[in-house]
Amino acid sequence: MEIDIPEGTDPLAHVWGAMVPGIGPAASAFSLAVYEHSTLGLREFEAARLRVAQLNGCLFCLDWRTERDGEKVEEEFADAVTRWRTTDAFDERTRLAAEYAERYTCDHHNLDAAFWSRMKACYSQPEIVELTMSIGSWLAFGRLNHVLGLDSVCVVPSVPGS
Repeated sequence: MEIDIPEGTDPLAHVWGAMVPGIGPAASAFSLAVYEHSTLGLREFEAARLRVAQLNGCLFCLDWRTERDGEKVEEEFADAVTRWRTTDAFDERTRLAAEYAERYTCDHHNLDAAFWSRMKACYSQPEIVELTMSIGSWLAFGRLNHVLGLDSVCVVPSVPGS
């Protein structure tokens, strides 16, 4: 852990709240909004989220599975996300979500016209914006937690409706 946490204090709450009260709660609200207000299907949502987690290396993001209406993706889903190019477990929207997450995270300067043509054929413009904001949230906050070492000592709080 790269940040000193007072004894008996929840590390996530301390870093995300007490240490930066003008920023942390706003960041937390944005992060929660991604889960509470998503209109994306669970499989495409989780494909993008898990691909970012895999690339970030955030331990609790890798362990987390979003739940909606009592459903989660199957146990093998994370392995399929790793193999998004070749897996037969994904439809086109789910495959594109994983691809977009990877390219956004690792190679955002090369999102070319061919990629956007495929995205626009499968996703509406509001869905593209939502997916982009979600990926940005996971990239920023998962990386923050990993870099500061929070991912090795924290448990993600439960999110209503997830």
